[in-house]
Amino acid sequence: MKNIVKILMLACVISASSCTKLDENAYDVIVAEDFYANKNEVISAVLRPYTHANAWISPSGQDGWWRPAELSADQLAWPTKGRHGEDNGKWKRLHYHTWTVDEGGLNQAWVLMYWGVGLCNSPIDILEKSDVASMGITTEEKNQYIAELKLLRALHYLKLMDLFGNIPITTKAPTTAEEPLPEPSSTKEVFEFIEKEIRDNIDLAPKLSRAMLGRVSQATGYAMLVELYLNAEKWYGQPRWDDCIAAADKLISGDGGGLNGAMELDPNIKDAYAPTNDLSKETIFSIAYDYKKADFSAGFPSEFYHFVQSEIYGGGRNGNNGIVLVPGVFGQYAANDLRKKEWFLSGPMVKFVDGKIVEGSEEYKGEQLVFVDYIRRAKSGGTSSTMSDGEENSGIRFNKYKIGNNVEGNVNGVVIPVNENYNNTDWNVYRLSWIYFAKAEALMRKSGGTASQDAVDLINRCKKRAFADADWAAAQYNTGTLTLDELLAERGREFIFEGFRRRDLIRYGKFHTATWWDHKPTAENKTVFPIPQQQISMNPNLKQNPGY
Repeated sequence: MKNIVKILMLACVISASSCTKLDENAYDVIVAEDFYANKNEVISAVLRPYTHANAWISPSGQDGWWRPAELSADQLAWPTKGRHGEDNGKWKRLHYHTWTVDEGGLNQAWVLMYWGVGLCNSPIDILEKSDVASMGITTEEKNQYIAELKLLRALHYLKLMDLFGNIPITTKAPTTAEEPLPEPSSTKEVFEFIEKEIRDNIDLAPKLSRAMLGRVSQATGYAMLVELYLNAEKWYGQPRWDDCIAAADKLISGDGGGLNGAMELDPNIKDAYAPTNDLSKETIFSIAYDYKKADFSAGFPSEFYHFVQSEIYGGGRNGNNGIVLVPGVFGQYAANDLRKKEWFLSGPMVKFVDGKIVEGSEEYKGEQLVFVDYIRRAKSGGTSSTMSDGEENSGIRFNKYKIGNNVEGNVNGVVIPVNENYNNTDWNVYRLSWIYFAKAEALMRKSGGTASQDAVDLINRCKKRAFADADWAAAQYNTGTLTLDELLAERGREFIFEGFRRRDLIRYGKFHTATWWDHKPTAENKTVFPIPQQQISMNPNLKQNPGY
C-alpha cells in the first residue's frame, strides 16, 4: 500500500481545500499543540506537509515552483491557442523573461512554498519540546520524525533559493502576532543553512524503504546535497564538485540509505512513469498518489492534457490544453530514440476505445486532431509563429507520465484491458538517473570539460535504455563525443518535464544569453525572479533583488 493512503487518512483534520487557498499569511500556519495526544496524531502532523507538496513542487494546476522553473526555459511553453490560454499574458511573460514584481503566479509560488515551511516548523517545534510518553512514541521515532521534517523543510528552502535567491529563513512557528518579521538572508547564507540542516539530520532520518515511498529519507537528503553542490558555483560562490561526487557516490554505492542497499536504474524508460511507478527501482523521492484508496491523484493532466484528452488515452481526465513543447525540441531526439515515441504525443490522434479519429473541439471541430511541431494559425493561413499564434493542435504534447486507462481499449485490433492502477502515477522529484548525470557533469567540470570514461559510462547506462540493441552502437557516447554542451542537450532529452531545465541553463550560463523559439537573450538579473511586491508590502524587511 502506498504511504500516501496514510497521509490522507491521518491528515484529514485539515481539509483538502487548504492546498488551494492562497490568502494565508506565509509565516503563521500553526498546528495546535494539543493535537499531539497519540501516535496517529503525531504521524498525521508529520505527514501533512506532503499533501501540500503536491501543490508546489509538481505540475499541479497551481502556480507553485514547477511552472516558473520550466516555463521560463527553452523546452516548454504555454502559448495562446485561439481563444484559450492568454491568461493576461502571464505565460508570455515567463517565456519572454518580462515578468514583473507584481506577478500573481510568482507570489503564489512564494506563498505555497513558505506555507510548506510553516507546515514543517510547527510539528518540529512541538516534537522538540514534548515528552515522548505523552505522545505514545519512542525517543527514536521522535528523532526520526524531527530529522525527516527538517530535511523536508530544507527542500523547501532549496527550491525557494532556486527561484528567489535572497530569502528569509524561518525555523520557528510564531507564537504571537507581534513577533518581528523575518529578515532576508543572502543566497550564500541560505545555501549554508540548507547544507547544515541536511548534514545534521541525514543520519537520523529513516532509510528509504517501501514504507517510506513518498516521504523524505536519507536517500533524499543525499540527492538534495547532490543538487546543492552541483549548483554551488552559482548559489554559494565557489564550485563544490568533489562534494557533489561524494554525495552521488553515497547513493550509487548504496551507503546513502537507498532502497535495499545499492540503488538500481530501471531496466527501461517506462517504469519510472507508469501507474505502477511506486515499484520503480530508481525513485529516490516522489509525490505519491493513491487514487483507488484515497481519491488523491496527480494534478499534471490539467497542465498538459488537451480538452478531449480522455478520448486519446481512455481515461476520465481532460486538461486546459496548455503546455506544449517549444517548436524544434521534438526534433532534438533521434528518430530511433524510444523516448521520442514513448514520452510525447504527435501527429493524428485516434480514440483509445476503438481507433476512430479524435475530433478537435475548437478550430478543428469536426476534423481529426493532429498535434504538430509548430505554433501557427494554419487554419486561417497564418504564417507567423509566436506565443500569440497558436491553435488547439499547436505543439507536440506530454505523454511521459501515463495515468493509465479506466475503460477497455481496442486499437488496431489489440484489446487493452482496464488498468487496475489507473490514476495512481507518482511524480518523481529525484531519481537515480539524475544522480548519474550530476556525477558525470561534476567529473567533467573538474577536468575542464573533458569527459573521462567514468563520466561516459554513467551517461551511457542511462541513455542505453532509449535505444534498441541494434541501434546502440551508433547512439552511445565516447570520451570524444560527450562534451559539456552535448551533456546539457542529453540532460534536456532525459529530464524534460521534470523541473530542472531552468537551473541547468543557468549553470551553463545560457539562461539569459541563449536564443530559442520566440525568445531573445535577456538581462543577467533574470536568473533570479523578483521578490513578490506583495510580500515586500507585508514585510518591509525584505529586499528586492537587483534589477527589479
